[in-house]
Amino acid sequence: MSEQRLPPSQYLARGWPVVHYGPIPKDRPELWDLRCFGALATGEHRRFTLEEFAALPRSSVRSDLHCVTKFSLLESEWDGVATQTLVEEVPPADDVTHVMVWAEYGYSANMSLADFAAPASILATHRNGEPLTPEHGWPLRLVVPSLYAWKSAKWVRAVEYLTADRRGFWEERGYHNVADPWREQRYSYQEDAGDGPPLR
Repeated sequence: MSEQRLPPSQYLARGWPVVHYGPIPKDRPELWDLRCFGALATGEHRRFTLEEFAALPRSSVRSDLHCVTKFSLLESEWDGVATQTLVEEVPPADDVTHVMVWAEYGYSANMSLADFAAPASILATHRNGEPLTPEHGWPLRLVVPSLYAWKSAKWVRAVEYLTADRRGFWEERGYHNVADPWREQRYSYQEDAGDGPPLR
């Protein structure tokens, strides 16, 4: 039964609700790129145009998505580039522990390198065989099923490798630094020692 796969306090969504902060970016494929920077093994930053990113090996994963607003989508088919593929293409330095994913308008979401590069994590361009719509993150969104969906940033533009954890946009505004839906890690006041850097 699908309810058995729902984390605590979640409900099964009807359709796919649209939830995001700020406006939907204008579609300008000729200006889009994906940058990888920070603590890279080579020491050199990488930049992918839309065409170069589309030429990377494609992957497909079937996974759930759990929003902190309490809705869940079950069994979506996500197509795109596995985060593992990006990590192999642009390897981090040996001492990298975390990743900051940057999106349009300065939005950011932090997570451990292990969560970012997990087998089910993907930089998605399609859901259930259809291209993502602009309100759901076209041309590229991150999907990290093991974490609440605010970590699955829409409109991704950069990946920064970190040698120490740093809070992202919502994490600086009172959301839990880790965001495990099965442990209901919604808010920073629920954090235990070691869950993240101090709030500023």
